[in-house]
Amino acid sequence: MAELATIARPYAEALFKTIMVQERAGALEQLDLLAALTADPEVRQFAADPRTSTEQVMSVVTGALPAPLWPALQNLLRTMLENGRLVALPEVASQYRALVNAGSGVSDALVYSAFPIDEAQGAEVLAALEKRFGRKLNATVQIDPSLIGGIRVVVGDEVYDSSVKARLEQMKVALTA
Repeated sequence: MAELATIARPYAEALFKTIMVQERAGALEQLDLLAALTADPEVRQFAADPRTSTEQVMSVVTGALPAPLWPALQNLLRTMLENGRLVALPEVASQYRALVNAGSGVSDALVYSAFPIDEAQGAEVLAALEKRFGRKLNATVQIDPSLIGGIRVVVGDEVYDSSVKARLEQMKVALTA
């Protein structure tokens, strides 16, 4: 949703500028936990209730986290609650991750595989993908049996598809043309 992205951008940029470089990865972990928690429909409903104060929501949310929330993230949460923007927090986390990755020269990669990939194969595939995309990658693997074989990789808006499914589709197009 473009509107959420527009709402989230200033929050993500402000948080990025506030957190020191060496602390950004730790802040990202906490922000991801916070985003997952606030994405829960019950938490959102509780926060949207006009009888609930900002401090009550802050208390419930921070109490559900495994570690104390960093001051910058407390300020972010409080500001978003006060402005009725809690729904945008997962998008803030996503945009903050993109800013941290861009600052460190790393990109997130989503690797779809027809079969599970063990550690040795994963390291080999990751090295080849980093060479192909020309940057360091944080890879997440998801199993997709519909690929039949091979892998499909999504890095930002770039896609590399060497799956059997894609090759069969190319053959189908060539034969029907």
